[in-house]
Amino acid sequence: MNLQSDDFELFGVPRRFAQDRTALDARWKDLQREAHPDRFAAQGAAAQRVAMQWSVRINEAYQRLKDPLRRAAYLCELHGAPIRAEDNTAMPAAFLMQQMQWREALDEAAGAAELDALDDETQAARSAALARCGELIDVRQDWAGAAREVRSLMFIARFAQDIDSRREQLGQ
Repeated sequence: MNLQSDDFELFGVPRRFAQDRTALDARWKDLQREAHPDRFAAQGAAAQRVAMQWSVRINEAYQRLKDPLRRAAYLCELHGAPIRAEDNTAMPAAFLMQQMQWREALDEAAGAAELDALDDETQAARSAALARCGELIDVRQDWAGAAREVRSLMFIARFAQDIDSRREQLGQ
């Protein structure tokens, strides 16, 4: 194992958006077993510290690889298309209109049925955006387009959290 490896190299999986979650989970367990600090107890504190660093590195990579949004963002970054969500909030007009409609619907939602319908619509938009991400990354290798799609997914993820917050406000 090499600390300088990217997450895909570390896990021994291809550098692509589509990943087998079961294979990632199994590989994570194998890597954690190999790097577990208890395996290095006889070698002293320094060896255990290095093993702990490996364990942290493996966990960080696993968190990025198992989450489709984080994986897509990571792939964009690896290919020179930074997400820059903090300073690049430009979105297509149709997407912004959808966001405004969702916000209005969320503000007006008074019950579980309305929130459920909004949540379903949001999840459908998320699924469609993830499919577009997969196409842009794995088929077209359009990194700039994928970065735009990741920014859209980030908006959708935040809105899904807002739906959950609204549920809590309504006591549901």
